[in-house]
Amino acid sequence: MESRPQLIADAREHDLGDGFVVRRMLPVLQARHVGPFVFFDHMGPASFPAGKGMDVRPHPHIGLATVTWLFDGAIRHRDSLGSLADIRPGEVNWMTSGRGITHSERTPPDERAAGQKLHGIQVWVALPQADAEVSPEFHHHDREALPRISGPGVEGVLIAGNAYGQRSPVKVFAPMFMLEASLQAGAELALPAGHAERGVHVIEGSVSWGELKIAKHQMAVQAGDQPPPLRASEPSRLILFGGAPLDGERHLWWNFVASTRERIEQAKADWSEGRFPTVPGDEDEFIPLPA
Repeated sequence: MESRPQLIADAREHDLGDGFVVRRMLPVLQARHVGPFVFFDHMGPASFPAGKGMDVRPHPHIGLATVTWLFDGAIRHRDSLGSLADIRPGEVNWMTSGRGITHSERTPPDERAAGQKLHGIQVWVALPQADAEVSPEFHHHDREALPRISGPGVEGVLIAGNAYGQRSPVKVFAPMFMLEASLQAGAELALPAGHAERGVHVIEGSVSWGELKIAKHQMAVQAGDQPPPLRASEPSRLILFGGAPLDGERHLWWNFVASTRERIEQAKADWSEGRFPTVPGDEDEFIPLPA
């Protein structure tokens, strides 16, 4: 990454059906990772009619932590540890896969019956090499537990990591930050200090980052020297994220993240041969290993 902010130009859109569009912002050729963030999806906004919903069948992960952050709607998380948690806007689901976990994500029964809007962010944070094979964990944090950030024309919430002198209760394994910020038109916000790599994703509105203009649904990244502040061109909602550089490159294949191709191959074989644990309450389905 360059020292001045640069726009990510090749994000990809995927229509998963029923008008549910997901924008894959990371990884891309311009930025395979930003700090420990190796994957960034912007889901929706989408509207599901009554009787419809999201159904991501049980699937495996290794070597990463997944983070779900919603602006609208609800998702029910189940995993092979026996966790069951419905996440709603302002709450955090943080799942550390470590040496291996299986989970599913579905629309909860009440929201499925009534229909719902769904809009949010899902990211993967690569675990440091020393922690890649830790025991899997799942933690849910209510909105009241998360630090709030405020300034002239700025309101925000710290999702994970540390920023602006505050620290989220979410357990992380390396220096990082992830926060949502809402800016009034004309408001300025400096990026958190103490982090070498940074990303800005615009959910709503538009901002200037130095000389760079970032529009709705766009992302920009920057590394190195202290970055210029953000300035909102109109009322805007942003996700800011980043952290220390990764301790080595990572291989990503399907839902697996690892430092070696051999570890990816082992995970592929383990899933194909049924060696990953199953999800209590959701054992009847699974996503097969891609061809």
